[in-house]
Amino acid sequence: MNQITGDRADWALSLAGDGQAFGRVFDRHAARLRRHAVGLVPTSAVADADDVVAMTFLEAWRRRDTVRFVDDSLLPWLLVTATNTAHNVTRSTRRHRAFLGRFPMPEPAPDPAEQFSDGGAVAAMGRLSLDDQRVLTLCVLEGLGEREAAAVLGVRPGTVKSRLHRAKARLHQRYTATAEPLGGAL
Repeated sequence: MNQITGDRADWALSLAGDGQAFGRVFDRHAARLRRHAVGLVPTSAVADADDVVAMTFLEAWRRRDTVRFVDDSLLPWLLVTATNTAHNVTRSTRRHRAFLGRFPMPEPAPDPAEQFSDGGAVAAMGRLSLDDQRVLTLCVLEGLGEREAAAVLGVRPGTVKSRLHRAKARLHQRYTATAEPLGGAL
């Protein structure tokens, strides 16, 4: 079945309730309609082209009894409908932006993460040896057990246990030496 004959035949089948026939019409023309719509919608809203295609086929189904075929092809009618739909989407977007432009821009809300500093802990961790950092990262931050960390580090579990104990003590010592009092800046 060729494309031209396929449109009229598939459309008749879809009117009779065959959803797959409507799907074939969609599959046959959706990519062409999207290329057409991309050229019509604002460049900042290329995602609107997909909406135009969807609305075009919705309109085709809404007007299923009055669509026009040109040489047994539905594509010309779909292209005209897509053009009209794209203009409506563009006009709606422009109106929405104009509406929003009437309101003053809100002051940006401060980021709560910027109010707190993890500098002391990060600095104390950075002053530890690489072995201490590795064992703390694996066991404390990542939650690995001693056996899993030992496999990753290529050492025995007993070595991980002793390194972890010493690394925690060193981290505590370095952190408390540089930590701000509780009443300090937050």
